[in-house]
Amino acid sequence: MKKITDALKSGKILVSDGAWGTALAAQGLQPGECPELWSLDHFEIVRGIAQQYLDAGADLVGTNSFGANRLKLENFGLQNRCSEINLRAAQASREAANGRWVLGSIGPTGRMLLLGDTTPEELYDAFREQAQALEKGGADAVCIETMSDLEEAGIAIRAAKENTGLEVICTFTFEKTKKGEYRTMMGVTPAMAAEQLHAAGADIIGTNCGNGMERMADIVREMKEVCPDAWILVHANAGLPQNLDGVDYYPETPEEMGRLTEAVLRAGANIVGGCCGTTPAHIRAIRHAVDQYTGKEANA
Repeated sequence: MKKITDALKSGKILVSDGAWGTALAAQGLQPGECPELWSLDHFEIVRGIAQQYLDAGADLVGTNSFGANRLKLENFGLQNRCSEINLRAAQASREAANGRWVLGSIGPTGRMLLLGDTTPEELYDAFREQAQALEKGGADAVCIETMSDLEEAGIAIRAAKENTGLEVICTFTFEKTKKGEYRTMMGVTPAMAAEQLHAAGADIIGTNCGNGMERMADIVREMKEVCPDAWILVHANAGLPQNLDGVDYYPETPEEMGRLTEAVLRAGANIVGGCCGTTPAHIRAIRHAVDQYTGKEANA
């Protein structure tokens, strides 16, 4: 397979997958259970989730490995099974992919450098171990996602770049402040993230989680303003979470998400998919919106 960035250079707009946590919960994942362990104990279900997103039209599919770094797995006493869990997570998506790209999901460690919870060396080793196992399992790229701290993200990018041959995607999660600005919990703006992730060597940058599709267009524009040549990925939530009778849910329908996709593409996004609350139906709507958009652009 050619690289993801080669496909983007040829002018393609790609569709990514949707939420894994939402899909696992629908299959019976219980609160407090380790989602990533399902790649070992329920391999066929995990492969089936990947297959559903691919059947909905995704060009790229992630892996059930978001929290599968050894520092997070310690919470479940699973740190010594880190490589095994990541390997099987990648294999599950690889078996389903059938010629499409697999993105090895790498989330934050949950440890704060600023508070002295960990060291740069410990983070580097954790990310290296995870990225290498994902590559061995068949991933084409790693997607370092839901980041908020530039130092942690930079260490993750370096660990993947120095120890694998994978393409590296890195996305940050932003929230809208009362002043109307977008910032991470560490105070990082989209412009700051774009400049520093690009400089750190990420092949593709972007944003995921925290916002529905409507707000993602603003974030993409801020990133494009400082890094006009960067490839940008967006994984949007199905709207902003709401609470009904003590249960959080995401209100944006597939039709609404599809309708809002064009604005994100016009802002400069090159890869679009879903995050929390999204389902194969949402990805199918995004696929339709992308196909319509590229058709109009070709005829313009």
